Amino acid sequence: MLKFLHILLTGLFGVLWDGVHGFGGVRLVDGENKCSGRVEVLRHEQWGTVCDHGWDLREADVVCLELGCGLAESALHGAAFGTGRGEIWLRHVQCTGHESSLTRCAVVLHSNSYCTHENDAGVKCSGTLLTPTLTLLSPHTVFSPGEAVRFGCSVLLGHHLSDFHLYKHGVSTPLVTQRADQTQTRVELTLSDIETFHQGSYSCRYRIKGGFPSQLLSSPPSNSINITVVELLTPQHWYNTSSEAPAGSVIKGHSFNITCSTPQQYPGGSFQLRLIRSNGTVRQSLPALTPSVTFTFPNAQSSNEGYYYCLYRVQLGGRTFVSRESQPLPIAIRDPDPLLSPMVISWLVSGLTFVVAVIVIIIVAKVLCNKEKKPSELERETRTCVDNTYVALSINKL
Repeated sequence: MLKFLHILLTGLFGVLWDGVHGFGGVRLVDGENKCSGRVEVLRHEQWGTVCDHGWDLREADVVCLELGCGLAESALHGAAFGTGRGEIWLRHVQCTGHESSLTRCAVVLHSNSYCTHENDAGVKCSGTLLTPTLTLLSPHTVFSPGEAVRFGCSVLLGHHLSDFHLYKHGVSTPLVTQRADQTQTRVELTLSDIETFHQGSYSCRYRIKGGFPSQLLSSPPSNSINITVVELLTPQHWYNTSSEAPAGSVIKGHSFNITCSTPQQYPGGSFQLRLIRSNGTVRQSLPALTPSVTFTFPNAQSSNEGYYYCLYRVQLGGRTFVSRESQPLPIAIRDPDPLLSPMVISWLVSGLTFVVAVIVIIIVAKVLCNKEKKPSELERETRTCVDNTYVALSINKL
């Protein structure tokens, strides 16, 4: 009994060993192109056909992948590409769809099932892998830094799928990779915590296991989807007014300008200038046709005094983006200086006092001088003429 089982197992393994190692390559003949035709296999240096009993898309997929012809579009029966010649090497092939070669599928060698060349199996392959479809799962195409973008990548046929990749145009390596079950036809690819350099065009690819020897084959790129990443930097602002105004101040009645500027401009943007004062807040906006916008105040009044802030706002893709407010810009409104300052008035008063004092001194000195030179009436009466000379006689006081 044991001897009988030994002989039986030895014969069975001999047949299987001969089946695996006796086969060579696989080819398609008499088709429209190299990826369609009658399936033939090489065994012992002789090409033979495959019987179409049990022939379906699983077997056809294995053939297409082995030949690098993508996936099977159809598995054909009844010598659709004409009858072959020679032996029918494979009868009733049973593949799981994951084999690297048709000759690795389960087969019945020298089966008693009735097959003729009228039953030669054929296949029509896609030629290349099917193109996947990329969809945007996020509700919008415009994002802020730090947000996540969700894509979906799908393909009609799911056999042999290994993984999906998300590519950015111009970048050779994938940004996101997602493994897939072999029967999975769609995966979600999430690009997390995006930055401004993520802005651009995206497509996806998938890879399948195929070929002989087994390898990963990459699909053509999908359609493209563009995303925009908006980063609004904090705007800068400054003011201009008359040169005689002290720093941080504007003279009442004079004009002044406040300019808001942003380093990055987007179409349809606008600047908002906010004034916080003691009795409330005032806002005004201007379209940002250029990176800088100037708000003009032709007649400064007390109501213009307070803290000014700038921010930049833009609407893109149905979303509104607002920058941070700038640092406060304090502006004080000052009354104009009088025509004569207190110091000038002091100088003028001092000078005038000095002039008046000098004049008084001069007048007094002149009066005193004249009084000394003019003789009194008594002195004139006591004078005598001696030799035509007047001599003043002294008069004794009574």
